[in-house]
Amino acid sequence: MQRDLASMAAEEPTTRRVLVAEHPRLLKLKEMFNSKFGSTPKFYVRAPGRVNIIGEHIDYCGYSVLPMAVEQDMLIAVEPVKTHTLQLANTNPLYPSSSLHVFAAELYQTFKEEPIWMLHKLFQRIENDGRRHPQWWGRDFSTSANNIHIDKTKPVWHNYFLCGFKGIQEHFGLSKLTGMNCLVDGNIPPGSGLSSSSALVCCAGLVTLTVLGMSLSKVELAEICAKSERYIGTEGGGMDQSISFLAEEGTAKLIEFSPLRATDVKLPSGAVFVIANSCVEMNKAATSHFNLRVMECRLAAKVLAKHKGLQWDKVLRLEEVQTQLGISLEEMLLVTEDVLHAEPYSREEICKCLGISVEELRTQILSPNTQDELTFKLYQRAKHVYSEAARVLQFKQVCEEAPANAVQLLGELMNQSHRSCRDMYECSCPELDQLVDICRKFGARGSRLTGAGWGGCTVSIVPTDMLPSFLTNVHEAYYRRNSSSLALEKHSLFATKPGGGALVFLEA
Repeated sequence: MQRDLASMAAEEPTTRRVLVAEHPRLLKLKEMFNSKFGSTPKFYVRAPGRVNIIGEHIDYCGYSVLPMAVEQDMLIAVEPVKTHTLQLANTNPLYPSSSLHVFAAELYQTFKEEPIWMLHKLFQRIENDGRRHPQWWGRDFSTSANNIHIDKTKPVWHNYFLCGFKGIQEHFGLSKLTGMNCLVDGNIPPGSGLSSSSALVCCAGLVTLTVLGMSLSKVELAEICAKSERYIGTEGGGMDQSISFLAEEGTAKLIEFSPLRATDVKLPSGAVFVIANSCVEMNKAATSHFNLRVMECRLAAKVLAKHKGLQWDKVLRLEEVQTQLGISLEEMLLVTEDVLHAEPYSREEICKCLGISVEELRTQILSPNTQDELTFKLYQRAKHVYSEAARVLQFKQVCEEAPANAVQLLGELMNQSHRSCRDMYECSCPELDQLVDICRKFGARGSRLTGAGWGGCTVSIVPTDMLPSFLTNVHEAYYRRNSSSLALEKHSLFATKPGGGALVFLEA
């Protein structure tokens, strides 16, 4: 079933009345809120994380993706206040303050060549100290609601809340906003590739909208939150925010862009999708990897457009080249082979291809965080994007046709996706590759990294009757051999099913 833009335009996030006493997590959050602020929340907002089944790093290139919401989410208890102050607090004692975040990053740079188990032990020691001395961790944050400043150099948790808040503020052109007390509770593992940061942006956007008493559709909210996450410096494409708002229980979604629309994709009944966390964290906004890939795709699009006689200076995405040429994805792969070379492009060579100066490249095309890059891999990035876009459509087609060997076919597409992410997009890491191999060894028909990569999670398609043995064997092979991973394993290896989207809870 396709939900086009027209039908979704009037559909707002659900508001549901609940008996808080019957929901242990809500009740605990209410009690913690009362202890923290001395008052009772007026409402609660939840926004789910997501797992991208297939279609990695192609949403910001204009192509469709196929995610589903997971049951893990961000939950915020909210009380509007008469002051113009935002008071934010987090239930998790391990969300660090800015200074500790910088300290952890410096530690990583110092010891990154050491074995991964040693790094885990080091950070586990810091976490244990943090539990004993919570005052070190700076969970609380306060600022004026009318003077929002987001520091791109410090991707700490409260800045993601501020992204969603500021996005709604600027959408309505408001200068004076009411304040609020907010207590955040998340059970999405941070840095896992399950979109904890985007879920917090979406949650904050819906919180702000609800406090203001205004209305927006799910589509409008998704688009605003996708744009507002760029305040933190992440040049994403909108998949994470779209599925967080548009998700429905029981179905994955094909998310298409320009215009934003969602199509139900019925997953095969004979298999389950299992998420496994590599326990290697990666923060998109804290590294240059992600934004460099975005820029390499943009440069590839411009070079391809220039070679084909298109108005290259107006082209931003690889999908635009295909659309303007009016050819298939398979034909675009042939064009990529013909036009681009596998060796990295220097800035000077790109300038020669486009007929511009290095200064024009730096100031007019490159983003601030990629202006110092000297080389760019255009062929590899374009090849991944066009082949991955084709795999998404093939995956959807197999789900629709539901042949007897559907699970095997879908698994092979997922395996191809991981190989492309690893070899062409270079967004995997040794731990992810090891985890993928283990999952395949113990029965997964397909396994791949999910999310931005460079750490985070894998997603595997596993025949239903093999699930118990699969979970036992992966637990033994990956987690039990690493004591620090074992400590995280409870929330790091689980079967999941498509969950619902963002909504507001009111106490009945």
